[in-house]
Amino acid sequence: MKNMKKTIYEKTFSRLITISLIVFTGIMSGCSENENESNNEEKAESLWQAGSTRNKIVTISDLHIGIDDNYAETVKNREILIQFLKRLHSTKDVRELVIVGDFLDAWYLPVFYPNYTDEEKFYKGVISNNQELIDELKHVIKSGIKLVYVPGNHDLTLEQKTLQEAIPGIVQVSDAQGLGVYYTGDRKEIAIEHGHRYDVFSAPDRISNKELCGNDNTILPAGYFYARYAATWVIEGKPNLEKNYPTIDVVPASDNIDQLGAYKYYRLLETVSQRFTPNEELKAKIFKMHIAGFNDDYSYLDFYPQLQSDGTISGKLYKNIQRTWAERQKQNNVKVPNSFIEALNGAINWDYYVNQAKVQYIDNNNEKVDVVVFGHTHVPDCRQFAEGKYYINDGTWVDHNSDSKEGYTRTFAVITTGNKDSVELYMYEENGTLKDLKSLLMK
Repeated sequence: MKNMKKTIYEKTFSRLITISLIVFTGIMSGCSENENESNNEEKAESLWQAGSTRNKIVTISDLHIGIDDNYAETVKNREILIQFLKRLHSTKDVRELVIVGDFLDAWYLPVFYPNYTDEEKFYKGVISNNQELIDELKHVIKSGIKLVYVPGNHDLTLEQKTLQEAIPGIVQVSDAQGLGVYYTGDRKEIAIEHGHRYDVFSAPDRISNKELCGNDNTILPAGYFYARYAATWVIEGKPNLEKNYPTIDVVPASDNIDQLGAYKYYRLLETVSQRFTPNEELKAKIFKMHIAGFNDDYSYLDFYPQLQSDGTISGKLYKNIQRTWAERQKQNNVKVPNSFIEALNGAINWDYYVNQAKVQYIDNNNEKVDVVVFGHTHVPDCRQFAEGKYYINDGTWVDHNSDSKEGYTRTFAVITTGNKDSVELYMYEENGTLKDLKSLLMK
């Protein structure tokens, strides 16, 4: 199997600005808004030679469609995605299309994007800016395919009513706000979720800022701030500036797990900060947060960990974040919890998600799962744990996938359900051909 490890810089970058969409499942030819339009529409070529039984579940993730094409990560690939969906209509053995999170992107925005307080209006703006794609997803449903959406971190504040209004008939899966796992297949043997539930930077966080903001509605995790900061740096042309960040020179003792976790969190953010150097000043109140339980303006230094007067390490935002992880996991319905340090190390090693799939589902006696599908990392992957037991990451559709060193994008997974499931992983080429990524990655 291929080792998907990356350097700390590359992985931290993807950790903070990555983002996943729900998996797609399609069958038959594309339908239009009315019969006359449908009769005039040319039937698209099927994606593969289809069988006679609807036994295939197609998953796609991390579409990251945005409110403004000047900032969005999926613009060039949007039209190709629409073409893919049209061909999905004609592939008659597809049962379901699942979008595995990070569908509508509310994170990848520069800090100078106009301040807003109405999140529903924002998401409706994203939908309007991508109306042709939204309409094609309606056609997926009308063609007879079940369309399912599982939340991701970049759209964890999206209200179900907003998406239902935009795409009537879409099935939305949720077990907590901003989270969901979808069980499907003939035996409910397939578990599909975005994967951010296990990520310190991306899992919903109602605890860390509760005291600061005076409420428990501050669901946005630390990754939201880092994603906005990193996006600003990219959009500004990746300036290379020297900045003086607060430093912590004393390493806590190895038996001081609490402060060792805080220190490791600081060191990871120190590494990020040395690479992401946008033009904005460190003390400038660049984050104008009047959404999701926040009602104030913050600087980069407000959430950068520093040595406090009592000798502890913490930031103003996400104060003592190492102490909230256990409770966050309970609130976020994590089946098998882990330590803050283990989860933090997962921010720089994508194998962490392979292990979480195994621990949470495959090796968990309370689960009867054979196939686990995640998105989130933007790195397509396929692993076989045992005969008939698989982990799949279905990657992303962003225009330029810097998170995968091969640059794989426009990727999707296909699971054939039955007594013994089979899995495939493909890249949809610009010319419409399919590249077999499973064979490449499992060599």
